[in-house]
Amino acid sequence: MATTPSPRLTSLSHGGGCGCKIAPGVLSDILRSSGAAGFVPPQLLVGIETSDDAAVYRLNDEQALVATTDFFMPIVDDPYEFGRIAATNALSDVYAMGGTPIMALALVAMPVNQLPLEVIGAIVRGGQDVCRAAGIPIAGGHTIDSVEPIYGLVAMGLVHPDRVRRNADARPGDVLVLGKPLGVGVYSAALKKEQLGDAHYREMIANTTRLNTPGPLLAALPGVHAITDVTGFGLAGHALEMARGAGVTVHIDWARVPLLPGVEQLAAQGFVTGASGRNWAGYGAGVVLAPGLPATAQNLVTDPQTSGGLLVACTSDTVQQVLDTFAQEGFAHAAVVGRVEAGPAQLHVG
Repeated sequence: MATTPSPRLTSLSHGGGCGCKIAPGVLSDILRSSGAAGFVPPQLLVGIETSDDAAVYRLNDEQALVATTDFFMPIVDDPYEFGRIAATNALSDVYAMGGTPIMALALVAMPVNQLPLEVIGAIVRGGQDVCRAAGIPIAGGHTIDSVEPIYGLVAMGLVHPDRVRRNADARPGDVLVLGKPLGVGVYSAALKKEQLGDAHYREMIANTTRLNTPGPLLAALPGVHAITDVTGFGLAGHALEMARGAGVTVHIDWARVPLLPGVEQLAAQGFVTGASGRNWAGYGAGVVLAPGLPATAQNLVTDPQTSGGLLVACTSDTVQQVLDTFAQEGFAHAAVVGRVEAGPAQLHVG
């Protein structure tokens, strides 16, 4: 008897990867109306106040716990690669705080009547393999039957309290370095319409499954002041969070921003996610785009990145050490992309 083919994973979800994030303006309204700050113990070194990548809780003079969670719907149809991407993305927030992961818990929500068990198993196995590569166990988790497929992790790590790197500690005079090229959202939009070539698909998988292991090495450099990872709010959104947190003006030199191959052409053809527009609607008032930028620049600077690169603010005499650290960890496209200046909390792209 013939078996019913498994549906495309991306066909089961209304969005994919970090493009599923609630729009930044809506999220701000939710947090503001909920009074989300609540009780803040003195041991909580980083909470929700600066929209940072993870919470950090001081355990003692030598150790602080980094805790975060991240999960989303499929960005690719291959179940194993979906699991790998989701797990890599979740662990990134630990690395972005300067931490080293120690353990994870799996979050699994699947339409069990629509997906074969072997497909669900492949998703989970992809996450396990990424955690194995990071040197940590998946020590538990939670599963539910869901209308849409969702996978991710609760990720925990350790960091010395003095090496915590928030997104809000950039200083005037700092230089900005980006660890990975942009364009994952554009690739995902093309993939969903079956218009992404094999070479570009391989680039997408390689980019989104590369663990942001430079994080703790960068945090150990005294000249590194701030680190964040670029995910669903795009480069503009996360750079603007850095600007607002530190009360500075951030400048992005668009000509120096690394892009995945073919991304500009795909964006020009209309392969742009809905999240890009929602991002601009949410924070565009805080962004100044210089005249003469390419027509695709707004869509690309707001392009939601899934498992994107680290954005690092460091002193000018630390830049080469930062680039060398990225290079030794296999990040060939890391590049200087901007600077930090005294001024109003804005982002300038030019």
